[in-house]
Amino acid sequence: MMFPSRRLPSQRGATVFGMVMIAIIVGFLLLMGARIFPAVNEYLTIRKAVADIMARNPSSPGEIQGYFDRTSEVEYSIHTISGKDLKVQPAGDGFKTSFAYNVEVPVFEPSVYILLKFSGTSTSPNAHLKGV
Repeated sequence: MMFPSRRLPSQRGATVFGMVMIAIIVGFLLLMGARIFPAVNEYLTIRKAVADIMARNPSSPGEIQGYFDRTSEVEYSIHTISGKDLKVQPAGDGFKTSFAYNVEVPVFEPSVYILLKFSGTSTSPNAHLKGV
């Protein structure tokens, strides 16, 4: 009695080379995330600080800038901009405050950087934005 020959199914799976390539890609993405995180954290802190200041319904541009400078003294993560970098415009009975700044994150120093551009706007509660 002769048994028909069976073909063994070919094995499938990742090779060592494939696994090393995946590890390199994941490592690079984690490195970029670790380098970008402080800049994004600072932006979120600035945005929250400006929104909190505008919620107080400040009475003048100088007061807004002063509040921001005092906030940045307390918040350890704010160091890129200061109160004088805020653009404050009258808006009805209140103010509209905006900011914009760039951060260069080094990838491979000294020649490769990622440029991050951040901006934000907040208005005081009694600001009427019809004509602004």
